[in-house]
Amino acid sequence: MKNILVTGANRGIGLELVAQLAGRGEQVLAACRVTSAELDALAAKGVRVETGVDMTSDASARSLGERLREVDLDWLILNAGTLEVGGLEDLDAESLKRQYDVNAVGPLRVVKALLPNLKKGSKIGLVSSRVGSVADNTSGGMYGYRMSKSAMNMAGKCLALDLAPRGVSVVVLHPGFIRTRMTGGNGNDGPDVAARGLIARMDTLGPATSGRFFHANGEELPW
Repeated sequence: MKNILVTGANRGIGLELVAQLAGRGEQVLAACRVTSAELDALAAKGVRVETGVDMTSDASARSLGERLREVDLDWLILNAGTLEVGGLEDLDAESLKRQYDVNAVGPLRVVKALLPNLKKGSKIGLVSSRVGSVADNTSGGMYGYRMSKSAMNMAGKCLALDLAPRGVSVVVLHPGFIRTRMTGGNGNDGPDVAARGLIARMDTLGPATSGRFFHANGEELPW
């Protein structure tokens, strides 16, 4: 049984990750700003829920680390994120900053706070998006989301290099175009499909695949 922490765990892909991991017998810690009825139902079955986890707050990340001081983490899945639609004509600098803070800086806050919980063999998965790939960008737009996810990808690569001496493997993951509230219900698949693929990638993650960028279906993606 592994100890696995998932951020953004109250809905969408994060909630499905928690459900599937708990369903196969893992000890899951579900981190979120606020809980949900669906997450509360999983808590009644043994999932540990940590609320008040704000990806934009250093103090919140430190508080999470203090609450989990005695917990060794096998996996850390950084799934929390935000999407605000905007193009060049309606460019909003504050929107860009919000998305960067949540999507790029937020995961680093959590990793820093939980470094004492990671041990040799621990794994970190950053749920990013292929829209953050420079090489894959053929349509433009979505400045805040694209830029923040591209920065997140860079953070993942840096983490893989910096944590290798500790024996910690890091992977950047694209879940696919998934039907969630974030996408307005648009997408090719449901959160259950994304979660199965993401878990499969985490299962196979090790030093040989650390520092790489994968689709949940196993396809390696360009940076």
